[in-house]
Amino acid sequence: MSTTRPVSGTPGIPGALSGGDALPWTRNDALVAVGAAAVDLIGFTLTSQVERGSVPAVGCVLLVVSALPLLARRRAPVLTLAAVLLLGLVLNLSVPVEQHFNATVVVALYTVIRSKGAAVAVSATLVAVTMPLVGQTSWPRPRIVDLAGNGSAGVLVAIAAIVMNRWHREIEANRRLLADRAVADERRRIARELHDIVAHHITTMQLMAGGARANLARDPEVAREALVTLEGSGRMALREMRQLLDVLRAGDEVEEEPTAPQPGVGDLERIVAESCRAGLPTALDVRGEERPLPSSVGLTVFRIVQEALTNARKYAGGARASVRLTYGPDEVAVEVTDDGAGADSGFGSGSGYGLVGMRERVVLHGGTLETGPLDEGGFLVSARLPLKADEGALR
Repeated sequence: MSTTRPVSGTPGIPGALSGGDALPWTRNDALVAVGAAAVDLIGFTLTSQVERGSVPAVGCVLLVVSALPLLARRRAPVLTLAAVLLLGLVLNLSVPVEQHFNATVVVALYTVIRSKGAAVAVSATLVAVTMPLVGQTSWPRPRIVDLAGNGSAGVLVAIAAIVMNRWHREIEANRRLLADRAVADERRRIARELHDIVAHHITTMQLMAGGARANLARDPEVAREALVTLEGSGRMALREMRQLLDVLRAGDEVEEEPTAPQPGVGDLERIVAESCRAGLPTALDVRGEERPLPSSVGLTVFRIVQEALTNARKYAGGARASVRLTYGPDEVAVEVTDDGAGADSGFGSGSGYGLVGMRERVVLHGGTLETGPLDEGGFLVSARLPLKADEGALR
């Protein structure tokens, strides 16, 4: 049986955390927290130097501490905003601060509006606008001026968050539309291929029936063998016809020339040789007792290997690949791996729709598909396709 290699991370999700060493924040969250603290420190330092002639060390420490809750802003946005405002209140009561609506408050409020509903967003904005003014009594400006400034800043933050939410929804809608279109195109292609396979079996059935009729009186044994073959072809054609109806062939283009015979596992050596000539050294390893596979299963194995090697050449860069085909008693397994350092930067991150076609083909046969980056580097594509007891006589 095929040996499954460990897969790290979550395919298609950059920066996904797994295992026991996961941090409660991402690198981007840390950079945002550091950036907000730096902006606030610069503003506080300049303002204090102008207004007071010195920079209170306590104020600098409290500004840095108030930015730390931003590390958890994605997991608990409301609690993060509350912590930022409370630490800001401590700062206000300890050291006079000219800048009330600082960068840390902006980031925390922006995260809440992006992730929560309208009621929570409005409440958070009102609190974020008013709470930083608590405890500020030493500045000569009228309080209404500070309130108007904070209110304007809060409105701008809310507008920016709403615009970003709408933009992300449009991007997601377009992505789903493209994915659905790719699925539909792949299903039509699978349907055309299955149509050719079913037509081949029906033609075989016709020939076998004619041979059995011609030999029925002269050679009953030959007629019996022809009828056995006819029975197997009939079962295969019926099963693949059901698959064809599931896929619902639609929108076929008129072909000017007859289609070539569909490839199968017998063509794996050819495609591996083509991969080597294209600059990707590739090895083929066949395990288990080789036997004929149903045409649709062989075609699925071929397409999976073809797509995996194509993407390895695109994204793996200077790597080596291996193809392993394993015949089991009730399944056939195919595994394609490469050792490229950049393999997970394109194919596995969802930049194309090759995985969509693979998954459609595997699901059609009731199998399973596993894809993802490997711990030691490179990328894995592994599929298992079940075989019924009476399959394996025709190709």
